[in-house]
Amino acid sequence: MRKEIEQYVDALGLDAYLVGGAVRDELLGVESKDADFLVPGVDTDGLKRALEPHGRVEDLVVAGRLVGVRFHPNNPKVRSLAPAGIEFAPPRAERSTGPGRHDFEIVADPSLSVEDDMRRRDFTINAMARRLRTGELVDPTGGRDDLRAGVIRTVSPRSFREDPLRLVRALRFVSQLGFDLDEATLRQMREEAGAVKLVSAERIGGGLKADGMGELSKLLLGDEPARALRIARDTGVLVELLPEFRKAIGFDQESRYHDLTVDEHTFSVVQAAADAKRSLAVRLAALFHDLGKPYVAWRGTDGRLHYYAKPGYSQRNHEQVSAELAGRALRRLRYPNAVREQVVRIVRNHMFRPGAADPQRARRFLAKHGDELALELLAHKEADLLGKRGSDGEPPPQEELDRLAAFAASVRAERGSPHRLADLAVGGDDLLALGLRPGPAVGHALRELLDAVVDNPELNTRDELLRRARRLA
Repeated sequence: MRKEIEQYVDALGLDAYLVGGAVRDELLGVESKDADFLVPGVDTDGLKRALEPHGRVEDLVVAGRLVGVRFHPNNPKVRSLAPAGIEFAPPRAERSTGPGRHDFEIVADPSLSVEDDMRRRDFTINAMARRLRTGELVDPTGGRDDLRAGVIRTVSPRSFREDPLRLVRALRFVSQLGFDLDEATLRQMREEAGAVKLVSAERIGGGLKADGMGELSKLLLGDEPARALRIARDTGVLVELLPEFRKAIGFDQESRYHDLTVDEHTFSVVQAAADAKRSLAVRLAALFHDLGKPYVAWRGTDGRLHYYAKPGYSQRNHEQVSAELAGRALRRLRYPNAVREQVVRIVRNHMFRPGAADPQRARRFLAKHGDELALELLAHKEADLLGKRGSDGEPPPQEELDRLAAFAASVRAERGSPHRLADLAVGGDDLLALGLRPGPAVGHALRELLDAVVDNPELNTRDELLRRARRLA
């Protein structure tokens, strides 16, 4: 797909270079969704003039800065390959605007070489360009060598200062690529950790691009999120990004169920969710599910800490507080409402007990939570149990995992059974015809009928439900 876009761009006669993540992924031998192009020798207005005869051109603005243009070609085939448009940018340079270390701006400069443009990018592995016309690789900062070594290195000591989002992006690459940060980059990260608070929420959480995901989501959806989160904690980025973690870091749970600190258990649960390829909502829930523990902990007569509500000790249980923290953080980071609400529901209900693999119990679970939430609660519970590995390396609680697996199999087997109002053999109009008055009474009656059908699906016939409804009427 990208090759066809490259051929089209080359035919425009712009002497363009493929840049950034697309070149990195090409050298790694992986499929890339990126297709961004650098065009030397022109400024933004020049780019617009060159592209306008071939399609629609709009300004490309990131963090309030004009960085290039997004091009929507007239060619229908190419437009279908790049529905969000193709990004073009002129070479850009840093210009001082004052004496402070943050007093600078990035401006287009058509006189710059491709090499100069590469030297102002974020990391060496992203500071490579391939000329479409000749295939020549431009690599002034040693990006190819760092790719081979598995190292993430900033291009300059000012990289994080220029754009603090790069703090989270570096961690995202740790998770996605499994690479290490070099010592100088780690040092810069510690020094600039506080600057992450300057980044707009959408760029971190909800996302500004067509994929709808910011850097935190991409980090969690990588293969090694736990590694990235530990680096975030150790450099101070995590607490600056998510102050909800402040009390959790190093918090000893002092529980017979856990000997990991809250933060280490959290990272293990996130990793277990990633290993199982779980959804973003499950991974976000894993990130927040136990952060309420330090707020509600009370010590029992057994000398251990407990985290459930008890009069005289704690008015709320830890899952309630964790859900509140998750909701607050995801709202601040501008996550879509649907994602935020699903994560909050998972966190609030994550302490359910699977119990026996009984079909009736499974149907009640589905009726209570709905199919989607029920399945994601099961996925989260599995990750939570796998994350209970002890600090000395003992295995997770296999007996609990086996019980959960049996219950999950029962839930999946019962998804075809009646457990939703829409599954009932009668509806609201049928109850109104029997004489029930419009209003809450109809909904209450339908719920009673559903409860009966969930307990015994054989009752779900029109005659039987109408008979029961007449008694209710």
